[in-house]
Amino acid sequence: MRTYWNTHHGLHTLDQWQPNCWVQVTCPTEDDAAFLQQTLGIPDYFLDDIADTEERARYDYDDGWILIIQRIPYVKEVKSRTPYTTIPLGIILKGDVCITVCYYETNLMIDFVTYQQKRGVGFTDSVDMVFRLFLSSAVWYLKRLKQINARIEAAKQHLDRKVNNADLIALSRLQDSLTYFATSIRGNETLLSKLKFKLPVDELDADLIEDVSIEINQAREMTGIYSNILESTMTTYANLINNNMSTVMKTLTLVSMFLMVPTLVASFFGMNLVNGMETQVWGFPLAIVISVVLTLIFWWYARRMSWI
Repeated sequence: MRTYWNTHHGLHTLDQWQPNCWVQVTCPTEDDAAFLQQTLGIPDYFLDDIADTEERARYDYDDGWILIIQRIPYVKEVKSRTPYTTIPLGIILKGDVCITVCYYETNLMIDFVTYQQKRGVGFTDSVDMVFRLFLSSAVWYLKRLKQINARIEAAKQHLDRKVNNADLIALSRLQDSLTYFATSIRGNETLLSKLKFKLPVDELDADLIEDVSIEINQAREMTGIYSNILESTMTTYANLINNNMSTVMKTLTLVSMFLMVPTLVASFFGMNLVNGMETQVWGFPLAIVISVVLTLIFWWYARRMSWI
């Protein structure tokens, strides 16, 4: 699906492509790909690069085309090993052509369009739009990081209940998400530093770049903090599991030892040997008394040694 936006004096949709408009392509179809390659003439290989979910953030220049890929946060709607991840967003510039391509529908782009419409100012040029996309990306990284932190805090509140493998698996998935975030944020930060020298930047753009740098730095630092918190939480979970296992093993060992005392007495008096109590009526009660006394002695010794 592609949408044409008039970027002057606010964002307004257009019926067809016009010079200096913004072409927003989301989940491109074959018709969209044909329009981009045949009508606008963008390099075909770049669409394949954007479709690769593992593509790194980078800047390229090819026959007058400015080709930019930045990584943006994305939340998978279906159950996944990594609920929070990052995906590539392609930005293509050349003269009066300005295109963004993303193979996923994201809240970031929807919010970006809505916010720019509320501003009612539009973009001064395509370079201004590029850096505003970077700013929006950094803000959405912060939003997603807060959501991840909320999940971590919810998990920490359940540390006093029974801990199972599902809890550890859920936390490990968040750890994977934070790893993706940290890698993508560092890539965007490096890309931003390069674009400052590759794109024609005016004074207004310089102020915007400074704001973007602050937001990206904050996102990077928060990612590191939350990674440390999550690692500490997972370590606590693992220690609790080990402690619970040790408690269970200790209990089973004590029960076995308590049962061993009367079993030993019964085995001794139950041997097929002459012990003088075969014909005595008090033989069985005596064995019971000896078992109880020895068990009580062992119980007293275990209490004294703080085994129980």
